[in-house]
Amino acid sequence: MAIADRRAAQHGLATLALALLMVGIWSMTHRYRDLSADAELYAVQALSKLRPALATDIYLQNGSQDRYTVFSWFYSKLIAVLGLHQAALCLYVACAAWFLTAAWLLLRRLSDERTAWLALLLLMILVGRYGSYGVFRFSEEYLTARTVAEAMTVTALACFFGGARAWAVAIACAAMFIHPLMALPGVFLLLCLWAPPRVSIIVALAGIGLAGFIALLALHIARPKGPLALIDGTWLAVVRERSQFLFLQLWRAADWKGNAQPFASLTLTLLVVPNPRMRRLAWAAMLVGASGLCVALIASTIGPAAILLQGQAWRWVWLTSFAAILLLAPTLLTMWRDEKCGPACAMLLLSGATCAALNIWACLALTLLLWLARPYITIRIAHLLRFAALMLALVLVAWTIANVWTIARSPSPEAGRESVFLALMRNIVGLPAACLMLFGLSWWWISTRRSVWSVAAACAAFGTLAAFALPGALKQSGTYGTDTEIKAYADWRNAIPAGSNVAVIGVHNSASFVWFTLGRADYLSIDQSSGVVFSRDTAEEIMRRSEVLEPLQQPSWKVMTYLARAARGEKVDEEQDLPLTSTALTRMCRDKELDFMIARESVGFDPLRHTQPGAYKDWYLYDCRRVRVQGQPA
Repeated sequence: MAIADRRAAQHGLATLALALLMVGIWSMTHRYRDLSADAELYAVQALSKLRPALATDIYLQNGSQDRYTVFSWFYSKLIAVLGLHQAALCLYVACAAWFLTAAWLLLRRLSDERTAWLALLLLMILVGRYGSYGVFRFSEEYLTARTVAEAMTVTALACFFGGARAWAVAIACAAMFIHPLMALPGVFLLLCLWAPPRVSIIVALAGIGLAGFIALLALHIARPKGPLALIDGTWLAVVRERSQFLFLQLWRAADWKGNAQPFASLTLTLLVVPNPRMRRLAWAAMLVGASGLCVALIASTIGPAAILLQGQAWRWVWLTSFAAILLLAPTLLTMWRDEKCGPACAMLLLSGATCAALNIWACLALTLLLWLARPYITIRIAHLLRFAALMLALVLVAWTIANVWTIARSPSPEAGRESVFLALMRNIVGLPAACLMLFGLSWWWISTRRSVWSVAAACAAFGTLAAFALPGALKQSGTYGTDTEIKAYADWRNAIPAGSNVAVIGVHNSASFVWFTLGRADYLSIDQSSGVVFSRDTAEEIMRRSEVLEPLQQPSWKVMTYLARAARGEKVDEEQDLPLTSTALTRMCRDKELDFMIARESVGFDPLRHTQPGAYKDWYLYDCRRVRVQGQPA
């Protein structure tokens, strides 16, 4: 084999080995969450295209985010072919691979392969949170329209820096039809990258000013509906209780620190990295994120105007957070090469990002201070700083080894879900510092081998790791809506006509069971209330239905109240609903919107008892039509 051919083969095998290593690391640091959280909302939106009876659910009845996306239509077509759970899994895997590949290509076009691989690793192991109360992060572990829009936006950026600017704009605009709230900052980011900085700043200020004008105009007109509708009265009360993260004045100090962190990291990138295209990306991402926070602050404090609050401009920070993690790798590598304080700064920044025991803000502040003091650092101080960097590296290694030892000696909390070895490896690699060390050792092994067969052996090893770890990462944990569970509850499904509203007493998060297993509309749950910001009618109906169920349970959608009580030390998680009584059942069934009720207790009225094994074994289904006929007047 010629030398050139051997080098080409070795490079190809090294690339394959690193790709397989990344698949293995991703598999051990991520766990697919099936139809949990917002995934169930997008699933029911798609299912309503196939089962029109679900469209009568209060979440969809008066309009929701489904009005602004074609994702549900495409998702429903896939569900019709593959089934609900398989469609969700296939789309999730495709989007996760798409997002990571696009991120690698983006940085590869800005830098070299080594930097791109390190950036990809950091994107996997660092949590890109944004917003408040720990609700949102990019690259989530379940399927939503956000998942697709994020992948499309990163692809648009990769195209832009690859020279295909027309494709970049086309893809970014297409993402607007998937999730406009996530794609809009991507469009703005492309405009900032394309236009001169002065023009970008002027446009950003004009946009903030326009948001202020719209907010004041809506406050002056104060219309209940229409383009300039004002969120007030019952609507505002419900939205604040359910979605407090929409109001920036309700954010906690920790939330502001978390959202400020990517700005601080990108500031370091601007100071450290000489690459003009990376600097432009960092600067533009900061401008987009800051503009979004300003617009969101106006939206939540003036009025608030429905169109601005529904726009949720604080989401724009997702791109700032993404850019901060993506550009962390070139920032670290550039720092490391500085002779005066580079290793110390790089170790401080890396330790703060990967070690939970360290305060990230303290590390950022010390790194910034050292970097700005470079002109005053003497040769002697530089030697001391190199020694300090070595000591910090040893401390980080010792801390990681100690945690790995503790994990190895502790029983796995997921025993039985997968093999003991894989569960142990998942817990160990879940430590960002340990994962980083694994990657570093693997990179060193691959880059120092001169034999093609050695690199091929690495490919085989990493491929085996990925093959064993990936099934556990993608294992579907949910049972709602599976064929087995649908058959198990055939007795209740047959008894409940399509289009009926079903309330489950004693379970606040009952939507998945009612939507996917019973195939019926849910009467009231915390998941349905996520759409209150999009409709005044929905908010008022949520409030009304809460009053109907008040004899037995407190409204689960009052998140802000629960958080405040928990902060005062009250044990809200231990509170239970009151048992169903004949009087309470009769009173609640007077509501014409409540058709059926499921509860643990048997209180008469000939309920249908479910006898099959499962979460609702020996629970009872009450027909409110029968209760209205047989019930005693109050």
